[in-house]
Amino acid sequence: MSAQTLIVQLLNGLAGASTLFLVAVGLSLIFGVSRIVNFAHGSLAMVGIYLAWSFIDRLGAGSVLGFWGGILAAALLTAVIGALIELTVLRRIYAAPELFQLLATFAVALVVRDAVLWLWGPEDLLGPRAPGLKGAVEVLGARLPSYDLLLVVIGPLVLGALWLLLRFTRFGVLVRAATQDREMVAALGVNQAWLFTGVFALGSLLAGLGGALQTPREPANLGMDLVTIGEAFVVVVVGGMGSIPGAYLAALLIAETKALCHALGTVSLGEFSVSFSRLTLVAEFLVMALVLVLRPWGLLGRPAGAVRAGAAQLEAPLRPAGPGERRAWWGLLALLAALPLAAQAWPYLPVLGIDILIAVLFAASLHFLMGPGGMHSFGHAAYFGLGAYGAALGVKALALPMELALLAAPLLALAGALVFGWFAVRLSGVYLAMLTLAFAQIVWALVFQWDAVTGGSNGLVGIWPSAWLSSREAWYWLTLAVVAAGVVLLRRMLHSPFGFALRAARDSPLRAEATGIDVAAIQWRAFAVSGLFGGVAGALFAFAKGSISPETIAVGRSIDGLVMVLLGGVQTLAGPVVGAAAFTWLQDTIIRSTDYWRAVLGVAILALVLAFPQGIAGALGPRLQALLARAGPGRS
Repeated sequence: MSAQTLIVQLLNGLAGASTLFLVAVGLSLIFGVSRIVNFAHGSLAMVGIYLAWSFIDRLGAGSVLGFWGGILAAALLTAVIGALIELTVLRRIYAAPELFQLLATFAVALVVRDAVLWLWGPEDLLGPRAPGLKGAVEVLGARLPSYDLLLVVIGPLVLGALWLLLRFTRFGVLVRAATQDREMVAALGVNQAWLFTGVFALGSLLAGLGGALQTPREPANLGMDLVTIGEAFVVVVVGGMGSIPGAYLAALLIAETKALCHALGTVSLGEFSVSFSRLTLVAEFLVMALVLVLRPWGLLGRPAGAVRAGAAQLEAPLRPAGPGERRAWWGLLALLAALPLAAQAWPYLPVLGIDILIAVLFAASLHFLMGPGGMHSFGHAAYFGLGAYGAALGVKALALPMELALLAAPLLALAGALVFGWFAVRLSGVYLAMLTLAFAQIVWALVFQWDAVTGGSNGLVGIWPSAWLSSREAWYWLTLAVVAAGVVLLRRMLHSPFGFALRAARDSPLRAEATGIDVAAIQWRAFAVSGLFGGVAGALFAFAKGSISPETIAVGRSIDGLVMVLLGGVQTLAGPVVGAAAFTWLQDTIIRSTDYWRAVLGVAILALVLAFPQGIAGALGPRLQALLARAGPGRS
């Protein structure tokens, strides 16, 4: 690699850092004030680039006014859309737990994705080059696009403008105050509702601007939302939650790391060769994992302060099920066992039943961490995928019998959970969640690129159960037995001394430590248990489908798991069961009925969130408990 190539790649990295910063700083502002992890932020950036394409096309791509007027109009209209989302959706659920606000923004992202599909169609749309900036500038003998050099300047200019806004305006003073202490700002009589709307509009404007400025560099496409929100989350967390200079520094670090990987290409180390260009798929997550391990609150962030007394929501103690509830669960199990008998009338029923059961175990394993453990994981798909690939490799590479592969596969997920959990339990809150996402993406990249072992992007096929389980009905009954046993074991663990210690570590870690509980060790064991049962769900999935691919381990599956747990209710043991069944059934039914299934699913989730802010089981559970209490004392 020559010095010329390196410098040119680093300059390209600066251009990428500017657009990445614009999107990420908007997310950082929104989180700093409202404490909402806005999953729809990437969708707003995607809307920005589509709007810019349309405005530039209407105003005239050949004129300076048409191009830059289109960019500005797209950013302003995105701000209006963001404010409308805050007014119509988020303002109604500020009193709900923060994770349910995340669920609401995920639903909004689904609706926005299909709205963009309906308005602009599925084709990629590449915008025109900026007038007057179509050429290139020679740098050390290499030609660098003039537009990229402009982007290099825009990032620092926006950073300076935000600094002036936050430092010397009343709005900026209120934003900084709310970031530090929202309760005190409310006590001083500040109208928090309109402050939140203003900050959400500003953050949306920055996201729209970041997306619009990409118009000449990359085509607008429907996959931008998920990619953009992942990168923005990484930048915000690496820089430090709520830190604007930290976001810019993190954007620089990540963009330049990717540029360096491109510049290095493939490097030979003796008999081995390392393709650094492939690392760009996961470079930001490697950077995030390293930063969070060394500095748990990010580069320029601050350690989390103590939670105010009474700020945290108190949960009712978990109690063993009473006789009436136990009879209800046994009745449900009997009904599920009889479900394949209706396969002649509804042949698809056992297939849907298997999908729901696997989703139930996956959600229950995640709930074990999120609910009683109080640790939010954005990367639970890693354990699901490790279990699935463990089962597939056991059959394909090691020639193990299906039964033995099914038993051994979760051990690979357990090993991954032990390694990842050892680092993760040293963090808390969003930082812990993002570190789990980083580990999951690293596993995904390994699976995606290790063609010789995992099959790469093609995956592995021909992973079928043994002959005695070859029928759908037989596999359904085995899945039902394994899932029921897994859910019961997880529930029993929560009512054991280990479960009580885990909840004590969640509710009051200082008091738990004072009573002799090793909080980190307890939480590490919870990671191991959660990963093990997530791996069981993955192994069942591999044999149910007969093939697996990197999609099995992608971030979308982690998001699905989060939605299942939140939809059912984090604070109830029945939550993951109800949430997984409802989400899987809704998704399957809607996908088969319309091309715009994401929008319909998003509206359904929004309706459920607004109707049941504590989750379906969390809202309906007390009524059912009161009904079943007539059969005997006790509740869960």
